[in-house]
Amino acid sequence: MVETRRRRGYLDWMRGLAVLVMIEAHVIDSWTRVDARRTWQFMWAMILGGFGAPLFLYLAGLSVALSAGSRLRRTGDAGAAARFVMMRGWWVFGLAFVFRVQSWILGLGAPRTLLKVDILNIMGPAIVAAAALWGMCRTPRARGLVFAAAALAIAFLAPVVRQLPVLEAWPAALAGYVRPVAGQSNFCMFPWAGFVFAGAVAGVLIDQAQTRSAEAHLNARLFASGAIVAAAAYGASRLPSPYAHSDFWGASPAFFLLRTGVITLLVSMAYAWDARRLWMRTGPRGPASAELPERWSPMQQLGRSSLFIYWIHVELVYGLISLRIHQRLTHPQAWAALAAFTVLMLGCAVLKDWFLRRRDGRNGVPAPAYAAR
Repeated sequence: MVETRRRRGYLDWMRGLAVLVMIEAHVIDSWTRVDARRTWQFMWAMILGGFGAPLFLYLAGLSVALSAGSRLRRTGDAGAAARFVMMRGWWVFGLAFVFRVQSWILGLGAPRTLLKVDILNIMGPAIVAAAALWGMCRTPRARGLVFAAAALAIAFLAPVVRQLPVLEAWPAALAGYVRPVAGQSNFCMFPWAGFVFAGAVAGVLIDQAQTRSAEAHLNARLFASGAIVAAAAYGASRLPSPYAHSDFWGASPAFFLLRTGVITLLVSMAYAWDARRLWMRTGPRGPASAELPERWSPMQQLGRSSLFIYWIHVELVYGLISLRIHQRLTHPQAWAALAAFTVLMLGCAVLKDWFLRRRDGRNGVPAPAYAAR
């Protein structure tokens, strides 16, 4: 028997964690003084902040499988389900250019910044490709294997593809989608798109877990798998690289797998935390989660508003509004500012939902939006 269930709160919690890491990375990077950037505190802050983008991309891929699987169960048409998610991917890709236009206008930047490659430029096409692969396969097993193969192929080809001589002749705006180009791309397909396919593997598995007990057993296996992958990747990082040119912090397959393992482990930990809260409310024989009233969670609020917060916070952190404190704060001041800014973003998310409920005449928790945010 398949239980009726509500939106998986632990995945919203994970998006909230990604939002916190994203804000931490940008605030500390933009507002910390130059002399404080040579300290171990700043180094570890940037290592932590480096998990923000992989988290978002992994969760986007996870949502590809969940969204397509849910639509398939409602319509019985796998092709239509895949096309629906592909359209969402193109929508995200289009938003990337709208965001760049906004940044160009508000930041008084050069016109070439309109073609800068950022996370949405990578996320959108990767969602389209993952949804297309989902539609081509007919069984969950095949989908999981294809997604895993795609993720590994991107990770292991990244050091090679980035060094291809042909890229030298490409325009910077196009080459920036394949490898980093100074001033043109912060992210590129190799290896960043791989996180979308890695997340899609987890998404296929979670989509098949339609009961609380099945999901609990699955997340126990995800925890063990994530720990094993992370440990093996760390061990491999200590060995000589088989590539002529490989940057551990950039295109290294070991670093890709290390982060993938840690993120997978975090998903299962978020599930355990959410399940603990449910158990405390209902006991082991309590009702299915769909029968419980929704409880407000600041982390889930941030997660459900992740695109909105991404959209507004970048200009607030890096733009003219905060120009007077750019690279002006000590470590304690920067972390205090980070705490205050996070509260501000949470307040903006709450206000946004309140406005939408008023506009639409709805009460309670907003209806679930597309999970790829």
